[in-house]
Amino acid sequence: MTVAVAATDGMLPFEFSLACEVFGDDAANLPDPWYRLVLCGPGPVRLGRFLVEPEQETHHLARADMVIVPGWADLDREPPAALVAAVCAAHARGARVVSLCTGAFVLASAGLLNGRRATTHWAHAGELAARYPAVMVEPDVLYVDSGSVLTSAGKAAAMDLCLHVVRLDHGARVANTIARRLVVPPQRDGGQAQFVMTPLPEPGNHPLAELIPWAMERLDQPLSVEDLARRAGMSSRHLARHFQAMTGTTPLRWLLTQRIRRAQELLETTDDTIDVIAASTGMGTATTLRRHFQRTVGVPPDAYRRTFRIAPGAGR
Repeated sequence: MTVAVAATDGMLPFEFSLACEVFGDDAANLPDPWYRLVLCGPGPVRLGRFLVEPEQETHHLARADMVIVPGWADLDREPPAALVAAVCAAHARGARVVSLCTGAFVLASAGLLNGRRATTHWAHAGELAARYPAVMVEPDVLYVDSGSVLTSAGKAAAMDLCLHVVRLDHGARVANTIARRLVVPPQRDGGQAQFVMTPLPEPGNHPLAELIPWAMERLDQPLSVEDLARRAGMSSRHLARHFQAMTGTTPLRWLLTQRIRRAQELLETTDDTIDVIAASTGMGTATTLRRHFQRTVGVPPDAYRRTFRIAPGAGR
């Protein structure tokens, strides 16, 4: 299988290097044949501080079996037309198209995400949703596999998606072999939440400026969307529009996410029981917390706590 990695000025070097590391030529103890990696771009390109010389022109992306688009750094600038056209042509031929981090903006510009679930780095999910309203953006997941089009969140989640692709093509044993070589977790499901805080609006003069801190101080209380709307002095529908614009999600989803994030923090930093944490985060009962935590994070609270309670000296 030919894997073509797009290389053009303005891409993020970490995601680019990550794709080359996973799908590259270091195939010791791996299946034969392995992927054939090729770099495609318009000539020597600068990725951060590095100068990369692609082996083939950008339009050769269209000939690959799988196209990988690393993170796109300058979101204020439209991606090159040649890159967008090549990605479209590859998809039309039946290639698998994968974006890492903000590479999703390239796929969205190409129209490949219209009507599809997709994700990107949480800090840019709201912008992706606003700029491309036909895309069903999921800001909290690690990656989304829509079959022929796959998207990931940033950095570590990009690695998760690459290992997921290897697992699809060669099975869990091979994916685990690569994970061990790179010293990363062998598998994190795509639906698992990004282990970061959901972005909050910047402090300042906006409709949610007073509401957000007010709600954050009362996560232990049974707040509803109606409570938030009443506090903000607006209708629930009006509140929903502001939340979508400012956070990239709905008020109810935002509120649940903040409760889960608070629970994560307590699991990481305290010895509180699940019942106590459930009460502290407004979940009410341990059963409710476990259900929502499992659905949102992808693992039970107890398993999450063990992950972040690695014994000193065990390595991370």
